[in-house]
Amino acid sequence: MALPLINAAYLEKLREYFVSGDIVFDFENASEADKGEILDFLETLMDLAEAADATATRLIFKDAYLASAQGENSEM
Repeated sequence: MALPLINAAYLEKLREYFVSGDIVFDFENASEADKGEILDFLETLMDLAEAADATATRLIFKDAYLASAQGENSEM
């Protein structure tokens, strides 16, 4: 099954961009408008990472969430 929005190669390119320091170089040499765009991109990426973490937690612990929602794990 093809998953068009799952692009591990692009994520690896982003990782390399951050780890290499290229983003720092680009930021330091950018216009004010481009600096704002870089910061907005990073903020959006951090928000996305939080959403990905929450989604992964729900997927991994789905059974525990379902049991909790049904009251099976209630310790009261």
